[in-house]
Amino acid sequence: MDQVKGRTIATRNLLYGVEGNHAKKAFTVCIGEPYLITEESPDFEFAPGATACCISFIGLPERPHVVHGADGIQALELAVSSMESYLRRLSRKYEFYFPDSGESYFDD
Repeated sequence: MDQVKGRTIATRNLLYGVEGNHAKKAFTVCIGEPYLITEESPDFEFAPGATACCISFIGLPERPHVVHGADGIQALELAVSSMESYLRRLSRKYEFYFPDSGESYFDD
């Protein structure tokens, strides 16, 4: 989906492939800068100062994933820690590889 919300503050470059196709394509996982949640954003109640971070993908046809936290530090911590589990869920659909070695990203 190639959507990035706000400024990207961290990236990880990987390759992906689809089962049955040997071609590997490059993509980038992006973690966006924490931003304050506004009244229009979520469909749940939140305290003032609550923030969110967006995990998005450049070159991978997937929707961004938004992580919410009580403040900017928590939202960023949750985005970084949940990035791996989000990629793990996507690994049912794609195979992920390190770009320099071509080795599998997950040791399964």
